[in-house]
Amino acid sequence: MKPTGTDPRILSLAAEVAKSPEQNVPVILLKLKEIINNTPLGSSELKKIKQDIYCYDLIQYCLLVLSQDCSRIQGGWTTVSQLTQILSHCCVGLEPGEDAEEFYNELLPSAAENFLVLGRRLQTCFINAAKGEEKDALLHFFEVVTDSLFWLLGGHVQLIQNVLKSDHFLRLLQTDSVQIGSMVMTLLQNILQINSGDLLRIEGKILHSILDEVVFKLLSTPSPVIRGTATKLLLLMAESHQEILILLRLSACYKGLRSLLNKQEPGTEFSQELRQLIGLLSPKACQEVKDQKQHKAACLIQAYWKGFQTRKRLKKLPSAVITLQRSFRSKRTKMLMKLSRQKEEEDHRLQLQIQRQRAMRLSREIRLNMLEIVHPGQVEKHNREIEEKSALIIQKHWKGYRERKNFRQQRPSLTEYKAAVILQRATLKFLAKCRKKKKLFAPWPGLRELTDARRIELKQQVDDYIRRHPGSQISDVTSRELHSQAQERLQCYFMGRALEERSQQHREALMAQISTNIEQLMKAPSLKEAEGKDPELFLSRSRPVAAKAKQAHLTTLKHIQAPWWKKLGEEAGDDIDIPKDELSVELGTLFIGGTKPP
Repeated sequence: MKPTGTDPRILSLAAEVAKSPEQNVPVILLKLKEIINNTPLGSSELKKIKQDIYCYDLIQYCLLVLSQDCSRIQGGWTTVSQLTQILSHCCVGLEPGEDAEEFYNELLPSAAENFLVLGRRLQTCFINAAKGEEKDALLHFFEVVTDSLFWLLGGHVQLIQNVLKSDHFLRLLQTDSVQIGSMVMTLLQNILQINSGDLLRIEGKILHSILDEVVFKLLSTPSPVIRGTATKLLLLMAESHQEILILLRLSACYKGLRSLLNKQEPGTEFSQELRQLIGLLSPKACQEVKDQKQHKAACLIQAYWKGFQTRKRLKKLPSAVITLQRSFRSKRTKMLMKLSRQKEEEDHRLQLQIQRQRAMRLSREIRLNMLEIVHPGQVEKHNREIEEKSALIIQKHWKGYRERKNFRQQRPSLTEYKAAVILQRATLKFLAKCRKKKKLFAPWPGLRELTDARRIELKQQVDDYIRRHPGSQISDVTSRELHSQAQERLQCYFMGRALEERSQQHREALMAQISTNIEQLMKAPSLKEAEGKDPELFLSRSRPVAAKAKQAHLTTLKHIQAPWWKKLGEEAGDDIDIPKDELSVELGTLFIGGTKPP
C-alpha cells in the first residue's frame, strides 16, 4: 500500500524510473543523492523520504543496478560508487513497517554482499590497471564502496557476521596490494570497534584464516603502512578477546610469533603498538592470562552456586512473603479499625455534645415560651415547680450513680455469694443422689404391724377431719340454676368489658390529642415572632372551645386595659363579665376548625 502524503519529488522520480529504458535508470537514480543531501540529517522529513523511497521500490532498483556489469552502466564506476552511497544512506535509519522481515532478512544481506562483490571487482580492475591516474581513480572508488559498507554496518550491526563469514571479504583481505589491503584491514578494525563480539561467533576456520592473514601481513610485508595497520588490528583483537590472545600464545600455528616480533625494526611509527603486542605475548602475561582464566572460571562457578542458592531461597520466598503480607495486612487492618473506632467514638461524642446543646437550648426556649404564657402572678410558683423537678432529677441521677457505685463495690462479694450458692446447690444435689442410692440399695425393712391403739388413733383423726370439713349436698336443679346464673354473669362481664375497652381507647385518643395540643402550645412562638400561617395551626375545631378561648382572651385584655385602682382586691383567676353581643360579634370573625367563615 502506497503511503499517503508522498514527497512529490520521490513520486516524480519513481514515475520517471518506471517509464525510462533500462540503461537510463542508474543516471535517474543519482537524483536521490541530491534529495537526501538537501534534507536535514536526523529530521523526521528525512525518515519520511527514506520510507517513500523504500515503498516505491527505488532501493530495490539500486540493488538491481549494482548487481549488473559496471561496463554496461552509464557513467561506469562513478555512477556505481554514488549508488552505493545512496543505498547505504537510504537503508540506515529506515523504518520498513509491515515489510520488516523482508527488509532485514533479504534486502540488507543482499546489499552487504553486493558491496563486497563490487569491492572484489574494483580490486581486480586495480590490479590489472596500468596507468597511475586510473589506479588512483579506482582506489578512490574502492574507498567510497568500503565507506558505504561501513556506514551500512554501523546502522545495522547484525550484518557484521554476514560480512565476516563472506568469502569475498576474505579474498579482499588476502590481496597483495598495499593500498587495498590497508583499507580492508582499517575496515575490519572499524567493524571490531563497533562490535567485537561478532568475531567469536563466526566459525573457527574463518577466524583462523583472518588471523593467519593479519599475522602474515605483519611479518612478511615490507610496507610500514601494512605492518602498522596489521599491528593495530592484531592488538585490538588480542585486547578485546582473551580467547584470541590465548590462541596466539599457545597455538602451535603461532609458535615463535613473539620472537619474530622482537626482530622488527625499532623506531617505527607503530613501535608503541608493537611493544604492547609483544608484552601481551610474554610468558608473564601468559601466566596472568591463565590466572585470569582460572579467576574467571572460579567466578563462573561461584555465580552458578550463588544462583542455585538464590533460586532455592526464592522457592521458599513466596510462603515467607505471604506470611509477611498477611501479618502486615492484619496489623494494618487492626490499626485502621482502631483509628476508625476512635473516629467513630469522637464523632459520637461530638454528636452527643451537639445533641445536649440542642436539647438544652430547646429546653430553655420552651421554658422562655412557657414563661411568656404563664401569668405574672404564677411565675414564682412555676419557677418553684421547675426547681423541685430539677432537684428530683438531680437526686435521681445521684442516687443512681451511688447505687451503681455500691453495686460495683459489692460485685466481688456478690460473685462469691453466687459461687457459694452454686456450690451448695451442687453439694445438696450430690448428697441427695447419695441418699437416693442408699435407699435404693438398702435392704427391705418390711411393714410395721399396726397395733390396736394405733388403729383407734387413726380412726379418731379421720372422724375429726370429716367433722371439721362437712361436705355440702346440692340437688341437680340447684346446680343447673347456679350454672345458668354464672353463664349470664360471665356474658354480662364480657359485653361490659368490650364497652369498657372502647371507652378506654376513646379516652386514650383524647389524652393523646390533648398531649399533642399541649406540646404544640408549649412550642408555639410568641405573637411577635409568628409569621404567615403559624397562628392558624392553633385554631380549635370545636366552637365551644373557641368561644371559651375567646372569652378568656377578652377577659385577659379587659384585665390588662383596666386601670390599676380597679385591680385592687382582685385575684388573677377572677372572671370579668363580657357582653354576649360583643362575644358573638367577635366569634363571627373567627376561623373555626381551620375553615374560613362564610
